[in-house]
Amino acid sequence: MYREIVGGPDDLKAFSQLITDSEPQEKIYKVIYCCEYIGFLDEDEKKVGCLLHPIQNGGEDLRDVSFYGKELCDGHFCPSYYYISRDEKLALLKIIDDWYLYGLCVTDIDLVKEYFRFIGDGVGEMPSPDKFNEAQLKQIAHRFFSLKLLWLFRSPETNRFGKYYFDGSQYMIHHIDYDALGCERSRFDKIFLSLTSQFNKQEELKQGEGIIQENIDEFIQKYREIY
Repeated sequence: MYREIVGGPDDLKAFSQLITDSEPQEKIYKVIYCCEYIGFLDEDEKKVGCLLHPIQNGGEDLRDVSFYGKELCDGHFCPSYYYISRDEKLALLKIIDDWYLYGLCVTDIDLVKEYFRFIGDGVGEMPSPDKFNEAQLKQIAHRFFSLKLLWLFRSPETNRFGKYYFDGSQYMIHHIDYDALGCERSRFDKIFLSLTSQFNKQEELKQGEGIIQENIDEFIQKYREIY
């Protein structure tokens, strides 16, 4: 759509209005602006990024028309840029082919680092990114990260996103009430929060732990068989 409408800077206002009129504008966190200039960068719709970036516009930088402006867009990096290691990011690229799932996972620091920590402890090293070229290991790891979309115990609350919950212009960190469940804090607590978990009874918590542990154990066993 962007390439069909925008032939130059003068067309950007019309494009912005079209997106505003045709897409839902509701937000769970009012402070964050949803940029209308984020879109697919390729015709196959597999790569998402800034439509205004000079790479996308023959070298012309159009980011000044965006809400945050060129300077902020050019210099801002999300926390994952700093806290997720290069090898962890490269491993994710090997594991996840889908842009949407990748976006959900690479921005979830706890989910990524906890999973690689558990499997790393089990095999005695952080698996290098090239290890995930092995189809069986990739499939096992992919099943874990797909829980971000398919988690059985995901909270139905619309103001929850990962470990955060939102109230207008404020956000807070959600905590699982283990006392109410009659048990100690789970070893997978950070993963559970990343998956927006809600457990109504201890049996559900134990089932959730079993799902995570089974995946970790399967990865460790297969890794040892191969390497």
